[in-house]
Amino acid sequence: MRNKAAAASHHRLIYLLSVAQRRLQRWMASQPESEVTPAQAGLLFILGRQDGVLMGEAGAALDMGPAGISGLVDRSAAAGLIERRADREDGRAWRVWLTPKGRSALAQAKISAAAINAALTDGFTAAEIDIVARWLTSIQDKFPRDSEEEKQ
Repeated sequence: MRNKAAAASHHRLIYLLSVAQRRLQRWMASQPESEVTPAQAGLLFILGRQDGVLMGEAGAALDMGPAGISGLVDRSAAAGLIERRADREDGRAWRVWLTPKGRSALAQAKISAAAINAALTDGFTAAEIDIVARWLTSIQDKFPRDSEEEKQ
């Protein structure tokens, strides 16, 4: 076990993961053809799979708490990408729906995501990418969302 820990620290995984995430987010946000932020694109992808989801469901899918998803929905609605409607069965709940502008932005986001994914996987075998994906997914299990964070 000690050798595993020494090998893991040699790779500086925390640093590498952090830098990679920041660089990718900044690069994506700087693209002139990008009509939406990466977070807005995430919301559009969710609504593209199932339009009219509850805000809480969208937040959970994006790993965001109530304050985060509320702000994202506010910004996306102000940009004309989505609209928020009261739930028919629970007047306290809100559902979010794509607008025509949001559908157009989603189509562009899909093209951009495919290009970014191609760049991210370039030079790696499918088996290597499967391992990277498994490792990144395992982080979510090893470090679950904090229940206090979700209450905010």
